[in-house]
Amino acid sequence: MRRLILFRHGKAVPHDAAPDFDRGLTARGMRDSAAVGKYLVQEHIFPDMALVSPANRTKMTWEQAKAALGEIEARYENGLYLASSDQVLRLLQSVPDRVMTLILVGHNPSLHDLAQELTGYGDRYALARLREHMPTAGLAVFDCDIDHWSDLAVRSARLERFRAPERDDDL
Repeated sequence: MRRLILFRHGKAVPHDAAPDFDRGLTARGMRDSAAVGKYLVQEHIFPDMALVSPANRTKMTWEQAKAALGEIEARYENGLYLASSDQVLRLLQSVPDRVMTLILVGHNPSLHDLAQELTGYGDRYALARLREHMPTAGLAVFDCDIDHWSDLAVRSARLERFRAPERDDDL
């Protein structure tokens, strides 16, 4: 059994504030990202590894969340920036098998698309909310009944939970 956490970056400064790759987080984005880290700790969800897009806003998101989680191996993957959901899935399939719980910090539309594609079943309320939107600092947690990350496939995961700071009081 593997666990996959898809974590969209926090609220970023407007597009005209900086080149897209260099955009940072707003104050709300910083707060929400830190809240997600605290939520994961409260729920006893501790990743073994993080895959993080190298864009400034995703790096800042991870740094805020990691403050609560502590030291976790992180790999900054150029391929996550502007990736399609298929490209992200291929990257996930290459994760070492020693990793049992993986967090991926990335961008829409790829994370939202991938979350919907991976979901084979799960909590119907979480599924309905996820279909609507993957907001900034949104968090989708999947349980994957696979022995190897290379076995991860479309419709192979159970959506265990979906949280968004803009909607959930517990974040």
